[in-house]
Formats: sequence, structure tokens, C-alpha cells
Amino acid sequence: MGIIWESIKHFYAYMAVIPVIPFLLIYFGYGAIIQDRKKAFRLAMDVTTALLIGCVAVLLDSLFNNSFGLYGILLFMLIGGGLLGNAQFRKRGSVNVKRIFRAVWRLGFFTMSMLYLLLMFIAIGQSIFSI
Repeated sequence: MGIIWESIKHFYAYMAVIPVIPFLLIYFGYGAIIQDRKKAFRLAMDVTTALLIGCVAVLLDSLFNNSFGLYGILLFMLIGGGLLGNAQFRKRGSVNVKRIFRAVWRLGFFTMSMLYLLLMFIAIGQSIFSI
């Protein structure tokens, strides 16, 4: 069981290092199978978000020398979900948890993408200038 868990961890780490590759693989692979580029783009976004969250959390931890990266990301996602749920309740009188989760997850894709690029440039700059 330990070998399987280690294999899963290594596979996730390899895919999370450059999240553009799994995004493109899913987008073009799933798009070729179902012939619907819109659904393929959404699926690729959803899968890549999980990879980006892990990668941004590690970048935050290594750049700022703390271990709050993942918890901070989850905290902001929960706060965003609460704010969207409150707005939905005020507007419609009920809360659709599935729509809120999907909205937070997809907004997380865009914010994590921007944070990934920003933090990666900072990390590369630090490694170049520290030599």
C-alpha cells in the first residue's frame, strides 16, 4: 500500500510542477473524445485547479518560510464561498451549494493561475539573484 501511495504522490508532484501540460492533455484529449470544447475546457480547469492549489501552496510555503500556504488558500476559498452564498441567499432566498462550490472552484483556477505565475517568477528571480 505504501508503494501505491508514493506513486500517487510522485505522479501528483510531476503533474503539478508544470500545470499547463495536464491542462492541455485533458483539454485536447477529452475534447477529441466528446467533441465539445466547452465541456473539455471546464473539465481541464477543474482538474488543473487541484494541481495549482498544491503548487501555489508549496511556493507560498517555500518563499515565505512558513506552513500556512494550503490553509490560507482554503481559508480564502471558504470565505469566498460564504460571501457568494450570502449574496445568493439575499437575491434568491435559498442557497445552491453546488453552484457556489463550482463558482469558487473556477474562480480559484484563475486566481491560482495568476498566483502561480507571480510566485514562480519570484522564486526563479530569487534563485538567480542568490547565486
